[in-house]
Amino acid sequence: MNEIRKQFPVLNQEVNGHPLVYLDSAATSQKPIQVLEAVKSYYELDNSNVHRGVHTLGNRATDSYEGAREKIRKFINANSTKEIIYTRGTTTSLNTVAGAYGRMHVNEGDEIVISYMEHHSNLIPWQQLAKEKGAVLKYFDLEQDGTITLETVRSTITDKTKIVAITMASNVLGTINPIKEIAEIAHNAGAVIVVDAAQAAPHMPIDVQDLDCDFLAFSGHKMCGPTGIGVLYGKQALLEEMEPIEFGGEMIDFVDLYDSTWKELPWKFEGGTPNIAGAIGLGAAIDFLTEIGLEKIAEHEHSLVEYAMDEMDKIEGVSIYGPRDPQKRCGLITFNIDGVHPHDLATVLDMNGIAVRAGHHCAQPLMKWLQCTATARASFYMYNTKEDVDRLVEGLRIAKEYFNDVF
Repeated sequence: MNEIRKQFPVLNQEVNGHPLVYLDSAATSQKPIQVLEAVKSYYELDNSNVHRGVHTLGNRATDSYEGAREKIRKFINANSTKEIIYTRGTTTSLNTVAGAYGRMHVNEGDEIVISYMEHHSNLIPWQQLAKEKGAVLKYFDLEQDGTITLETVRSTITDKTKIVAITMASNVLGTINPIKEIAEIAHNAGAVIVVDAAQAAPHMPIDVQDLDCDFLAFSGHKMCGPTGIGVLYGKQALLEEMEPIEFGGEMIDFVDLYDSTWKELPWKFEGGTPNIAGAIGLGAAIDFLTEIGLEKIAEHEHSLVEYAMDEMDKIEGVSIYGPRDPQKRCGLITFNIDGVHPHDLATVLDMNGIAVRAGHHCAQPLMKWLQCTATARASFYMYNTKEDVDRLVEGLRIAKEYFNDVF
């Protein structure tokens, strides 16, 4: 653990006079030296556009850019690099599916099924598509602990369902959903399944062929990579029939005065100069995660979550949301303290050098389901320790005592 922490320079600092405890990796993870150096090396030595020039810098940049695509393919076990589309992030990936696939296949009266636990990025595109097409937007009901049963999935999906869009791991509840089983039910009904893996890809192994998902989206910045780079995986047959939604350079084959044709996959969905440094940095991040092992990362986070929940349970007035079984949730804990607003709590924790998230976490329908307007969230990653948890618990006690004294 100490060797891993040494790879993250940002952790070696004080905030407000205290050693930094970073517990906001669900929002964005910190970046290891290998990723920082990969991006720096590109700009210092290989800075050039890709796919265009025949000079040495252009060739080196293209090799690194496309080499990262192959790393991503292996990372999620896709069949081909043709199924790996670079995007700006999970939001762009999901909007691409809604715009390019959804508009082609969803008609009036069809159903789109999502869940209450979705991030706005996996809710609003389907909400808008349903409005545009006159389709019906349906939601999976949640159990009291914030999980979804397969019985609920079977009773909600019908022969009118065209798209099922669901998170693999909730950014609020931490719930890990049974994607493989949901995909089977969706396919049996003739629907496709779209998976938001933004909170899953950094923390657990993903095999898109085993899951049999049709589309899957994730972001680089949550998995030790740079911001502004993400991935859309799609089954090749589906991507082939889809039309691009962004037009310009890079994605064209031939342009005439009144008509144009598109490049083959994956480039027909990658119009304009791409985020080359971001892709190279994401490739370096995947190398880093693969070397450590996603199974080890998941095991470490489960142990931290279990320890943290046990310690937080000792503080009177703390409410923890989501499954209690640490094996059924990813590495985060969302909670509230009676009588303390989450923003006030986060401010006091920050004064003690502890960074957590506070707010609705881009999941307002879920906040309504939880019957609260906001929560605090502590999210863990490979570089966090039990000592970080102890600092968090100590900070919660300090905040609770402070607000009890004030009010």
